[in-house]
Amino acid sequence: MGKFGTWEIIIIVLVILLLFGGRKIPELMKGLGSGIKEFKNATKDEEDKKKADSNTENPQ
Repeated sequence: MGKFGTWEIIIIVLVILLLFGGRKIPELMKGLGSGIKEFKNATKDEEDKKKADSNTENPQ
């Protein structure tokens, strides 16, 4: 179970095309991209919140 080769990637792409069709792929990618963007923003907000909390507890 190592890296994916060229043939494995081609087979995966063909299966995805068969399952979803060519028209649905851009919609799926758009949804995936927006989900990743929201996740990054949420984690960044959480880190900023933790930093702000630690600065208020230990003022220098």
